[in-house]
Amino acid sequence: MKKYIAEMLGTMVLVLMGCGTAVSLSCTSADPNLAATVIGTALAFGLSVVAMAYTIGGVSGCHINPAITLGCLLSGRMSGKDAGMYMLFQVIGAILGSAVLWVLTSNSGVSGTGANACQEGVSVTGALLAEIVFTFVFVLVVLGTTDAKKGAGNFAGLAIGLSLVLVHLACIRYTGTSVNPARSIGPALFQGGEALSQLWIFIVGPFIGAVLSAGVWKIVAGGKE
Repeated sequence: MKKYIAEMLGTMVLVLMGCGTAVSLSCTSADPNLAATVIGTALAFGLSVVAMAYTIGGVSGCHINPAITLGCLLSGRMSGKDAGMYMLFQVIGAILGSAVLWVLTSNSGVSGTGANACQEGVSVTGALLAEIVFTFVFVLVVLGTTDAKKGAGNFAGLAIGLSLVLVHLACIRYTGTSVNPARSIGPALFQGGEALSQLWIFIVGPFIGAVLSAGVWKIVAGGKE
């Protein structure tokens, strides 16, 4: 049970810090598309992962992302039961983080929960492709750096966090960057509207990307874990 609670807490922190930064920077800037807002949000998500990796990594492995959990499941690193429980508690954590952010914004005149949606000029197909591609890259990094024999050891958390920064910098313009179904579910539930109607993109896309990355990593790593 400890590892499930760790996943819940880690995901809660990720959503609160990452989405909270996105909301704060967007509201304090005349133009939410300014480079400072994009870079700040990307760093917030990446640093949150680094912080949690070295906080709960020894307890649960610090997935804090259903797509990563799916990738680990398909790579034979965990059981189906654990994978299901991880995903459940990750979503609960994301909802808790979004709830805290919603309370903060509701009582401070700030609006939004950092929910994902197709950005201006981006079609549903474009957004779906972006989530598939960038989740593929991100989960592949996770699988590679945490591999028991070929991984980066104690530096895995840093590598994963920095790769998430990079993914955000490249993907924010298309979808606001999810690559994490839980991260999208929590904010969408509180924001509603477009975020909720487009939520399927940020569940289906990351899961497809995770499946592809697990398959590719098995080929690259020789099919053995």
